[in-house]
Amino acid sequence: MKKYRFVILGFVVLGLSLGVYQFFINNKKEKERVVSKVQKTVFTEVVKNAEIPIVIKEKGSLRSKDRVVLYSEVQGVLENSKKEFRVGVAFKKGETLLAINSDEHVATLKAQKSIFQNLIVSIMPDLRMDYPESFEKWLHYLNNFEVDKKIKAIPEPSSDKEKYFITAKDIYTTYYNIKNLEVRLEKYNIRAPFDGVIIEVNVNEGALVRQGQIMGEFINTDTYELVLSVNASLANDIRIGKKVELTDLTKTIKVTGKVVRVGGKIDLNSQTLDVFIEVSGDNLREGIYLEAEVNARGVPDSYEIPRNLLIKKEHVFIFKDSILRKIPVTPVYYKRNSVIVKGIPDGVDLISKPVLGAFDGMPAKQFIDSKE
Repeated sequence: MKKYRFVILGFVVLGLSLGVYQFFINNKKEKERVVSKVQKTVFTEVVKNAEIPIVIKEKGSLRSKDRVVLYSEVQGVLENSKKEFRVGVAFKKGETLLAINSDEHVATLKAQKSIFQNLIVSIMPDLRMDYPESFEKWLHYLNNFEVDKKIKAIPEPSSDKEKYFITAKDIYTTYYNIKNLEVRLEKYNIRAPFDGVIIEVNVNEGALVRQGQIMGEFINTDTYELVLSVNASLANDIRIGKKVELTDLTKTIKVTGKVVRVGGKIDLNSQTLDVFIEVSGDNLREGIYLEAEVNARGVPDSYEIPRNLLIKKEHVFIFKDSILRKIPVTPVYYKRNSVIVKGIPDGVDLISKPVLGAFDGMPAKQFIDSKE
């Protein structure tokens, strides 16, 4: 009897096991998913080609048109002058920027003048005897000779014989040596070549200045230049004398400049050309950052689009018959955030906003503004 019980119990356990197994098998079967085809909504705009003017916008920093780096051509101790030689100090044309002690040079110059005067005195008896026609003019020159003043031009000889005689007495040699010393004396006082201001100082008063030493930098604050790098394809549109509008980054400074020079060489790497803009103004400073707007030619039969709509620089998407179509275009001019292109037919619906994952032939539906 117990044997039959175990057999029956075994069948019951087996049946329950098969039921549980079938239950899990049925639950593992995935239900078929219903895939619905979803069309992306795209934004469009109707293309209308026209002539679009090109406005070149470039930035750069102002640089003084006239500037000099101050070198010392002589050696000596830097002396005090009427104005301090410091950054920001303004000077008028002709004012002394720097004064170097010249006592030693002045003494040498006076000694040479004294030698020259003695040479003239020594030839006076010979002039009276051999060249009486020139004696009076040399006597007049000698009587008016002053060691403390600039040397005057020596009298012209009346004949070649007289000229050779004067040359043999070292009159000309000594005279031109004195002229050379006088020219060099002027280098001890460095004067302002134009109205301007000091922007760099490398020496202090009382310091020993050596020949060839850079002492500072001086600029003209009346006229400045702005260098722009312009696309070489637009070089023919920029003429000398063309007006240019300039503004600073905060739009508080607005001035008008003009093109004064156009570079003669195109940069091989960037394919750009340097254009020099001249500008003046009381509120301008060396190094100020300005943006220039230069009106160039207009591009006929063209359309302006955002740069992110351009695909690999040669295609755009249009919407036609509920699908996206890729058409070729020709970029003409790139702006900061947009590009002027040619090749889009009038009246087509251009995709006006980028579509993620877009491809040629992609089904889509056009967004229609309910407010319109």
